[in-house]
Amino acid sequence: MTAPNRMLLEGVSDAVGFVGGALAGYWLGRLFGLDVFAPGYGTASILGILLVGLGGGLGLQAARRWRSARQAGSSQDKQSP
Repeated sequence: MTAPNRMLLEGVSDAVGFVGGALAGYWLGRLFGLDVFAPGYGTASILGILLVGLGGGLGLQAARRWRSARQAGSSQDKQSP
């Protein structure tokens, strides 16, 4: 894979993982009754923001692990006769 294609895959997969994880954290917070967009900084709002941040970070890590596993699999395919 050429360098620009590899960088594009890295950027898109990071973005999809982060946004997907953040959305999962947001909806999980909504399920628990936590409103990220509530006026003020009450406990429910702070916990909702925390879930969105954690979800985004976990989604980003999941995307990086997927990309790493994909690269390891393609390098093993090249080594096989």
